[in-house]
Order: sequence, then structure tokens, then C-alpha cells
Amino acid sequence: MKKLVCNPLNLPYKYQFINMRGKKTVSREAADPTVCLYKGIYYLFASMTKGFLYSKDLVNWEFKECLELPYNDYAPDVREINGLLFFCASNKSKCDFYYSSDPLIIPFQKIEGSFPFWDPNMFQDDDGRLYFYWGCSNKEPLYGVELDPKTFKQIGEPKALVSHDPSHGFERRGEDHLPSKASSLRQKMIEAYLGKSPFIEGAYMTKHNKRYYLQYAAPGSQFNIYADGVYVSDHPLGPFTYQKNNPFSYKPGGFMAGAGHGSTFKDLNGNYYHVSTMRISVNHVFERRLGLFKTAFDEDGEMYCDQRYADWPFEIDKEHRMFEKPKYMLLSYGKDAFASSHTKGHEPKYITDENCRTWWQAKTNKNEWLVLDLKDEYQVNAVQINFADDRLNIEPPFYEPESEYSERFIDNRKHRTRYILEGSLDNYNYHVICDKSDCETDLPHDLIELDERLRYLRLTIIEVPFNANPCISGLRVFGKGFKNPPKQTKLKKHHFKSPIDLYIEWEEVDDALGYDIIYGHQENKLYHSYMVYGKTKQYLGGINAGDDIYLRIDTFNENGITEGEVMKLR
Repeated sequence: MKKLVCNPLNLPYKYQFINMRGKKTVSREAADPTVCLYKGIYYLFASMTKGFLYSKDLVNWEFKECLELPYNDYAPDVREINGLLFFCASNKSKCDFYYSSDPLIIPFQKIEGSFPFWDPNMFQDDDGRLYFYWGCSNKEPLYGVELDPKTFKQIGEPKALVSHDPSHGFERRGEDHLPSKASSLRQKMIEAYLGKSPFIEGAYMTKHNKRYYLQYAAPGSQFNIYADGVYVSDHPLGPFTYQKNNPFSYKPGGFMAGAGHGSTFKDLNGNYYHVSTMRISVNHVFERRLGLFKTAFDEDGEMYCDQRYADWPFEIDKEHRMFEKPKYMLLSYGKDAFASSHTKGHEPKYITDENCRTWWQAKTNKNEWLVLDLKDEYQVNAVQINFADDRLNIEPPFYEPESEYSERFIDNRKHRTRYILEGSLDNYNYHVICDKSDCETDLPHDLIELDERLRYLRLTIIEVPFNANPCISGLRVFGKGFKNPPKQTKLKKHHFKSPIDLYIEWEEVDDALGYDIIYGHQENKLYHSYMVYGKTKQYLGGINAGDDIYLRIDTFNENGITEGEVMKLR
């Protein structure tokens, strides 16, 4: 069985056919995930999956179709309540609740709802009292109320709990929290539908050491800076105080960005994890994936995630060590790639640029291939093959009932992603690493574990869904080199453009592949990071007004990581 996880998670993401105001799109989506450990099994529910996934180890997942649930309703929430697994999801007219004692074999039963909500979250306290949180708006706050644990009707009046605060830098919309300069028709359509103000959404409650951690997402899932913040209270309905370490889940850089609208749960060993939404948002604004991150609470009770190198492989283990250096380094960035063919604007170089939003595309769908030259011999331990979609123009077999803003068909038909991955030391003598030429799976972010020395990898693509011309956004290779880590870099300059905007520049290091900006509000709480490639300057717009800022810049290459010196900038 596999041991490694590499974000985005290796899952069978479902295709959606959407006709939104006359504009038709086809893309994969899973978002707004909730994971619940119930009777020794992890259940993962996410938007637009037409079912759920389950696992015994957080690594190997199986899909189960579940049509008795409202699968067209966004942001599903699942919790154990009174020994049963309960489900609910967003609906602006009326939302029902569903429960099962064993979702793998017993269908969910319905409890009639009595009020509408969007982005729901159920939470049962240790005393048996049931609380409910919801909200998804750029105008309204998040709300909370107590529910009757038998009827699921409200007890008392809802309370407004969390609203947008302009002193929180991470709540601002835009790439890197900067205002959009785009004037494209697509951008105008998005803003016409979603507005320009930040969305406050995706409530989720976690109780730890008698304190209540109300998590929320902002500012919009189509941005690289989609994140989760948290407020803390001594009571499930507040009053709540903004945690000093915020956002607690934040991944703006690297191959796959975004870490918002998720859930926090304990594993079988008592360790915390946070699962959340990661974005692609090229073919459709809601083209999204899922990410899993180690999570913990420090000695002061502050909640934080480990999102350094968070789209590189890591192990699910009992020790749950936070911020340990990666076991395997990225070997493929910027390396040479060759292909059997390519279309204009989608050359082979895009499989090694560490950007999920760019890709190679073949001219045909008949046994097209890629060759990756790592330029040196390395110990290779993992390969992540990331398949992409490029403006698929396919009519759906039919449309499901119309939602409030679009027609949608979630495609649960059988698709297959088939390929052969080979390795070589000399580009002549190849051997098979992984043969999926006859597989029955559809895994667009497949992760292969291995243990051998290689320089070349060859990927031959046998089949992709809809017989499309195959696209690869990343043929990512991980392992270890046999040379030295890069030299240390130094900060050259910095200035605060505003209380929530920090600009930094640092010295270029010749033997570095990239840089990881590590920062936080205390010297011993450097909980945030921003990974960059190919540049030596960056805006950091996710900081909070008035916070102290401690920062260091690490360098990395195929051989290891060199930490920078910690400096206090404010």
C-alpha cells in the first residue's frame, strides 16, 4: 500500500458540464471538503462529486456513488452526531439533513429541514448540545445558532459571528491580494456574478482544550491566496476573538495554490489535519482540487498548518512532525522536456514550470509521448503525473435539474486515464516503472512511488477521458541529488506599502532552484510560507495590520534546503 501523499490529492475528480448564462464549459471539480473519521473510516465529502470517498489510512481512497443525497448542492458538511453520520449541504430555498449508521451499506435517511443556508457546518459539543454555522457572502456575516439535536430546528435566534475586517490583509481579493487589472470579458463576467468584495464563507468549528475555533474562508476560491482564518472563543456561539496567527491555512505559491474552505479533523492517532480547496480556475472559475495539510495547536493554543513544500510528497505517520524538511526534493523544475508533438502555446516546457495553470498539449490522441531529461542522475522516489484539460468542447448526455444560476451535469460515467511510465539512465535503454495501459482508474494527479536511480523518464499516454488530445501540466519528479544544497541568500530590501502590504527583495543564489519565504508574528512562530521560482522579489499581502513580522528566506535545490537568517521587519 502507498504511504505518500502529494497535493493535490490523488483522487478521481469528476467532470462537470455547466451551462452558465449561455456559456458552456467542461472541467473537473472537487471543493469545499469535509473529512469525518467515523467508526474507524475516513469519509471525505466534497462539492460536485455525486458521492463520497472513504479511506482507512488517508492515502488510499475509494469512491462510492451516493445518489440519495443532494449532490448538486455545494459545500457538503458531515459530522458524527449522536453516533450517526449526518450530512447537509447548501440550498437557498430549504435545506434538509440526512443520516446513516453505515454509509457504505445503509442509505442515508432524511430529516426535513426548516430553514435555508449556504456553506453549512454542524458541531455537537461534549455535552450533547448541537450548534450550526453557515454563511457565504460578500455582504452578510457568518451566522451561528443552536439546533435541537432531534428535530434539527433552531433554538433561539441566529447570531452574527464573523464579518470582513479590512485590517486582515488576507481577506482581500485578487492574485497576491492585488486588485485585478484584467479587462477581459471573462473577468467582467466573474465580477458581475460574484462582485468585487471579499467573500466570507465556509464556516467550520473545532474544539480543542475547551476552546472553540471557528474557521472561515476568504476571499474567493479562484485566487491563489484563498485561505482559511480562525476566530477563538470560550463558548460555541462566542463572542469570538481573531487569532493572532492568521490566516492559519494559506498556500499562495508553488505548483498548486490555494488552501481555503476546508475542515479540520483528528486522525486515528489523535493528530490533526486540515483538508481544503486548491485552485486551477482556468477552464472554469470553479475548476478546483483538494489538498491535505498537517495541522496542530501550539503551546499558546494557536492553530496552525504546515504548508511549507506542501505540494511535495509527505508521509502520513504517527509522529506528525511539523515543519520537518521534506524527505524528497523536487528534481524536475526547469529541466528539459521533449514530446512527440505539441500545439501552439502548449509546448513541452510547461510540464516542468511548476505551474498547474499551464500545460503541454499533444496534437493527436494516439500514443503521444513525453521525455523528461533531469540533466543528471538522481535517486528518484516519487513521480506525480498531472493531467490537464484544455477547453473541452463536448456536449453532455443530458442536463440534470436546473440550479439557481446554471444547468449542470456531474459526470459519473466510467472514464479511464491510461499511460505507461518508463525510466532510463541513458535515454536508450528504458524499463517500465508503472504500466497503467489497461487500468480502470481515472486519476488526473496520479502519484507513483519508486526507489531507483534515473536520469530520463518517458511518459506514453494511452487514453484520457473523452478521447481528448492529452495535456500534462506537471510531470513532477521527487527524490534526492548527490551534490550540495544551495548557498544562503540575504534580504536586500523591504518596505511596507501599507499596514497590510509588505514588499521584499533578496539576493539571487546561482545554485538555488527556488526560494521559500518563511514568516510569522513571532520569531518562534514562523507559520506562514510562500514558495517562489525564478524570481527574487515578492509582495506579501496576507499579513495583519499591527502585527510584528519576523521573516527568513530559505533556498532549495535538488540536494537540500539552506535556511536563511531570521529578521524582524516590523
